Amino acid sequence: MPGMVLFGRRWAIASDDLVFPGLFELCLRVLWWIGILTLYLRHRGKLDCAGGVLLSSYMIVLIVLLAVIICTLSAIVYVSMKGTICNPGPRKSMAKLLYIRLALFLPEMVWACLGAAWIADSFQCDKIVVSGIIATVVISWIILGSTVVTIIIVFDPLGGKAARYSSAGPSLLDNPESSQFFSGLRTAATSVWETRIKLLCCCVEQDDRARVAFSSTAELFSTYFSDTDLVPSDLAAGLTLLHQQQDSIKNQEPEEVVSHSPGSSQEDDLDAELENCRHYMHFAAAAYGWPLYIYRNPFTGLCRIGGDCCRSRTTEYDLVGGDQLNCHFGSILQTTGLQYRDFIHISFHDKVYELPFIVALDHKKECVVVAVRGTMSLQDILTDLSAESETLDIGCELQDCSAHKGISQAARYLYRRLISDGILSQAFSIAPEYRLVIVGHSLGAGAAALLAIMLRNTYPLVRCYAFSPPRGLLSKSLYEYSKKFTVSLVLGKDVIPRLSVTNMEDLKKRILRVIAHCNKPKYKILLRGCWYGLFGGNPDDLPTELDGGNHQDLAQPLLGEQSLLTHRSPEYSFSSDSPLESPTKYPPLYPPGRIIHLEEEGPSRRCSCYTAQYTAKWSHESKFSKILIGPKMLTDHMPDILMKALDRVVSDRAVCVSCPAPGGSNVDMV
Repeated sequence: MPGMVLFGRRWAIASDDLVFPGLFELCLRVLWWIGILTLYLRHRGKLDCAGGVLLSSYMIVLIVLLAVIICTLSAIVYVSMKGTICNPGPRKSMAKLLYIRLALFLPEMVWACLGAAWIADSFQCDKIVVSGIIATVVISWIILGSTVVTIIIVFDPLGGKAARYSSAGPSLLDNPESSQFFSGLRTAATSVWETRIKLLCCCVEQDDRARVAFSSTAELFSTYFSDTDLVPSDLAAGLTLLHQQQDSIKNQEPEEVVSHSPGSSQEDDLDAELENCRHYMHFAAAAYGWPLYIYRNPFTGLCRIGGDCCRSRTTEYDLVGGDQLNCHFGSILQTTGLQYRDFIHISFHDKVYELPFIVALDHKKECVVVAVRGTMSLQDILTDLSAESETLDIGCELQDCSAHKGISQAARYLYRRLISDGILSQAFSIAPEYRLVIVGHSLGAGAAALLAIMLRNTYPLVRCYAFSPPRGLLSKSLYEYSKKFTVSLVLGKDVIPRLSVTNMEDLKKRILRVIAHCNKPKYKILLRGCWYGLFGGNPDDLPTELDGGNHQDLAQPLLGEQSLLTHRSPEYSFSSDSPLESPTKYPPLYPPGRIIHLEEEGPSRRCSCYTAQYTAKWSHESKFSKILIGPKMLTDHMPDILMKALDRVVSDRAVCVSCPAPGGSNVDMV
């Protein structure tokens, strides 16, 4: 931090990012130099062949050129190790060193071309010498090609505009003219992000919905990243420090003592809902089709459903009334344990704002189950990232009925299919006494919760089970309303139930703060973070706050959080106690319904070869108001991991029916 300015433009790389790539190239160059020097000293007497003088000259010049490159790389690595993220002062000579290093590519490229030409005329010389020089020519071109790829990766399309800020410094922040400049920069950033997203999603059908999703996603990314002067490695270092700081604070917190125990009725309700969650989670998993089934059963899954992939079952499919089934139907039967005649409709139609879903008759629970699939495609990701809010008309008197736009659009699509196409009418004509249950995981959980809200006027007894739902889903009033008929299940440190625009702004705020108060160079932070993430250790070993004696070492102009901002965004506050003021387009949103949290007992282990122990308790949404950094923040979201944890919790509670509820002394009362 900040991004380096070279050739009059800013690049997506900082002056302290060259330690590891520099060391890698340095080791390669040293080995190369030793090899070519050994080759020359041992075989120079065999270069009396035709063209031998040229080969001898090639190796001598290459030895000298490599020595100069090695010295330059050593200086780059040494300078890159100096200072801290917020203190680039000791690295001010980095630009000159990089200019020298880039200039050395020209003679290296010319010499590689000459070497290739000379070796073609010198095949009568010693074979070892010829082979060695061919290897050096090949290595030269590989390094040159890698350099070109690296330049393309770190190229910032907005670098020409951003360099204006970098050269002006923090004094530009309060300049009235800067507001117009940064507004134009943000508009340009939105355009760049939209182009990137279109390239990544080039296989997505370019209809009106997709174009709206591209625009919404681009605006979200440009809004989030436009007011900070961070490069990707700064974010990685900040997340590493947050993980360690988070564990350190957790170790220092006293154990919570509650003077009362949860009521027996609440514990009975928890047991009943956990059993329901375990039952309906199979339907949510079945909605993913054969990919999840094969993933969960890597050795036997293909054998079990392979016959259904090739077998023609026209009559059965007509009864199901679905489309694009392929191998999905066999995996759905295996996962749910139902018969084909129990399914009313199966759809794997997948577009932006349009999700696959299953409608089946569950005779065990006497209900009609609607299971919505979670994220599995680029179209689903675009639905997830359409994160602005829109008003939801549910036909009841509630204030501020707003919800996540992308998921709301998906729920409207499901509503139209279920009601307008008569799918639910068909189901209840077969089993009129059954009740309606809507389930889903991840994106499917959010769509299921909104669909349940939309259908409650028509089906007052509707129930919803949302597994790992996104946090940024419902306004406060809809969140309170959904508690009457929705239960959400969250595992451990799962990031998705904590993910919202508001929480991402809070995460950015914490990253900026921890980076600004760190007194270690970036390469040490990343090395220590990799070790800590893989093997653990004492989180206090690497201080993340400045000691009093170290303040004088960081007395450069770019010290503190303000230096990390390109302009003062309205949603950012320097006070740690100040609440975030989200933009109007992204108001605070909440997860659906009452929340059951499965927490891992004891310290979280990093090895996946052990069986974790979990406790279940009712939790308030405020417990998920901050993103937690950890090795399991992504794996805890996986449906197979959630199913295993849920099975174990239900089994343990069933065995210990006469014992106090695990973790009962600190159950959150809701």
